[in-house]
Amino acid sequence: MAKFSVRKCMMTLAASGLVLGGLVPAVAYGQARDPAYAAARAAGQVGEKMDGYLGYVTPPAATLRAVVEDINIKRKAVYADKAQANKATVEEYALTSGCLLIGQTKPGEKYQAPDGSWQTRGDGPPMRDSRCP
Repeated sequence: MAKFSVRKCMMTLAASGLVLGGLVPAVAYGQARDPAYAAARAAGQVGEKMDGYLGYVTPPAATLRAVVEDINIKRKAVYADKAQANKATVEEYALTSGCLLIGQTKPGEKYQAPDGSWQTRGDGPPMRDSRCP
């Protein structure tokens, strides 16, 4: 398979309407329905990671771990389907999605900065990986 850059993946996804019309709403819809996830996100216990998956800011309880693992499994399935359709790798698609999901965090929510640290989103834009478009 030819090398497929994150920027090219992002442009392809945006052009096809998958980013705005399919991936992010599909991923977010399932998350919004789980009150344990919503509470953990609001409390800063979980946040968006650069790799497109949720991560733990603080050590999670078993119930929260199960919820987050379920969300991440569902995300990976979406990424795999969309990556195949766009001739990208799952990792490339997941990174592109991570860029978008971090960009969609709201003030007060946690996200992973390019250096791997957990940051709290302020009123300005979040710090993003240099590979993000």
